[in-house]
Formats: sequence, C-alpha cells, structure tokens
Amino acid sequence: MSSLPAVLLAAGASPTPSPSPSGSTEPAVPSLQDAQQSATNAASWVEQNWSTWLAMGLQILLVVVVAVALRAVVRRAITKLIDRMGRTAEAVDGTALGGLLVNAERRRQRSAAIGSVLRSVASFLIMGTAALMVLSTFRINLAPLLASAGVAGVAIGFGARNLVTDFLSGVFMILEDQYGVGDVVDAGVATGEVIEVGLRVTKLRGAAGEIWYVRNGEVKRIGNLSQGWATAGVDVTVRASEDLDRVKATLDDVAEHLSKEEPWNELLWGPVEVLGLDSVLIDSMVVRVSAKTMPGKALTVERELRWRIKRAFDRASIRIMGGATSVEDAEDAPDPTASVAAPSVYANADSAQSAATAPIAAQRPAPPAK
Repeated sequence: MSSLPAVLLAAGASPTPSPSPSGSTEPAVPSLQDAQQSATNAASWVEQNWSTWLAMGLQILLVVVVAVALRAVVRRAITKLIDRMGRTAEAVDGTALGGLLVNAERRRQRSAAIGSVLRSVASFLIMGTAALMVLSTFRINLAPLLASAGVAGVAIGFGARNLVTDFLSGVFMILEDQYGVGDVVDAGVATGEVIEVGLRVTKLRGAAGEIWYVRNGEVKRIGNLSQGWATAGVDVTVRASEDLDRVKATLDDVAEHLSKEEPWNELLWGPVEVLGLDSVLIDSMVVRVSAKTMPGKALTVERELRWRIKRAFDRASIRIMGGATSVEDAEDAPDPTASVAAPSVYANADSAQSAATAPIAAQRPAPPAK
C-alpha cells in the first residue's frame, strides 16, 4: 500500500512543502479521504449504539407513562375514597348523634384537607421513584446520591425536628377531626375561635379580638367547646330560712317559660332542671340549676337564666344572698359602732392623765459657783 505523499504526487498534486527555515508551518487541510473516513467511523459508531439508545428511550418512556398513569389512578382512588367517607357521614346525619357531632361544612373542609394531603404524598412517592428509575437508566450510580440524600435527611431532621413535629401533629389533628374552622377551643396556651387550620400552625381569635398563632406541635391537649353540646349552670344563693318548696316552684316556673319562648327554645337542647341543693351553710344555701344547650351558647343561656331568676325572686319576695336586699334587713343588722370602745382620756395629750404618765425629763446639774 502506497503512502499518502506518493498518492498525491501521482494525482498531480505537489507534495506537502517542507518547513521553512524560519520555522513557521501552515495547518494541514483535511482531504476528501479524511472526511469520508470520519463519516464512516461516525456511521459505524451510530450503527453499533442505536439499539442501546432506542432501548434506553423506550425504557424511559415506559417509566414515565407508567408513573403518570399510576399517579392518575391513585389520585382518582383517593378522591373516590374521600367522597365515600362524605356519603357515609351524610348517612349518619339522620341519627340524633349525627345531628350533634356532624356538620356539613366541617365535613367538607376535613375531607378536602385529608384528600389534599394523601394526593400530595402519593404524587411525591410515585414521581420520586420514577425519577430514580430514569437516572438508573442513564447508568448513573445512585448509591452516592442516595447516601448523600440520607445524610442530608438526617441533618435536616435534627435541625428541623420542631417543624416535622408540627407537621405530623397537624396531619393527625385533621385526620382525627379534633377541631375545625368556627370551633371554640381551649388549646392550653390559648383559647378562642378557630379561624384557620394548617398543617403547621392553627390560628385562633381570642375573646378580645387578638389572633393567636399556635404551633400544632406545642398543643398537648385540646378542649373543643363547639362539638356535641354544652351545659349551662347557674348557682342561686338564698337565705337558709327560705322555703325550699317555694324556691323550687319559682325556679320551675322560670324554666318552663324559658323553654317555650323564642329563640331560647332553639338554644336549649334539653329541659332546664333544678338539680337541688349544691351546698348548705349556716346563713345561706345554694340551689343548682342546669340545662343542656347548643354548643357555644351556654354563657348566653346562663345570663338569661340569671336575669329571669332575679326578677322572679323579686316578685316572690325571695331574698338572694350577697348584699342588703330590703330595708328590714338593714334595720335588723347590728350597729357596726356598738363594738367600738369609748375614747380614752389618754388619747388627749393635754389631759391630766397623759401629763401624769409622761416621763420626767432629766435635770441638768447646776453650774459650779465662781
């Protein structure tokens, strides 16, 4: 096989000039044969690897299609499950317990929150697994990546443990339906009406209008004052000499009228009951009145009961302890000055008794005679 200079010389081309004495060289111009050889090598390389590329592309496409389809199926299944839970709760509405504990708006909010959390978790798991499978298709070693992610996860977990605690507590609060928007709750650190429920923070509006931001992880106990029913209790203190039968008859009359008038008949979820004597003292006794009310309306019913009981007792001439209620009581009361001792003569500094008891002043010795 002849060399390239001999082929060029035979084709009538001049050979490559030798380097000039000055040392400057000109770049060699690729020939047509070199271009053909490069194209042949590229075509051969493509021919050898096209099947691998095609297999990788089909594998990636399959992974993406399966992940998207699985994500859609799981999200749809979660939506149907949440809808079924809502229909089951609607069936409970017909019962007495369901009317007390189930609220349509609370159920809708709770279902939306649970569905959102479950769909987000499912999407993260499915798409994250698909991304790892695509990276493994490109022959990327996932061991260092997973190890780094594990170390980073541990570091983030130690640094943000309070955030994780708040998030998990919020998830379980929503899943267990401990409270919802509009409920009046006692969270230990704050008390008020719930205006927003989040996975990390719950917002409460206090009685004075202030807004409390309560971290879900800091809540150790929850007292929900808006679920089920509330109890209105009034203690009536009367004199120990009052006729109990007359007191009870007066209270029963107040309870009967209150139960028949609007809007109190809607706020009362049970009859107003006179429970009896709560305590008996030497000069007074306490009668307990109680009623089951709508959630959050106990204080309103208690105020109305006190108002009506006071007016009824005044008409029946039943005295309520806690102050002078009549002129006769004020006249019968002992004179507060009766136990005060008479003024003493010793209180006057100019009296003879005070002068007699005053200490004798020391006398100075007389000066010596000159």
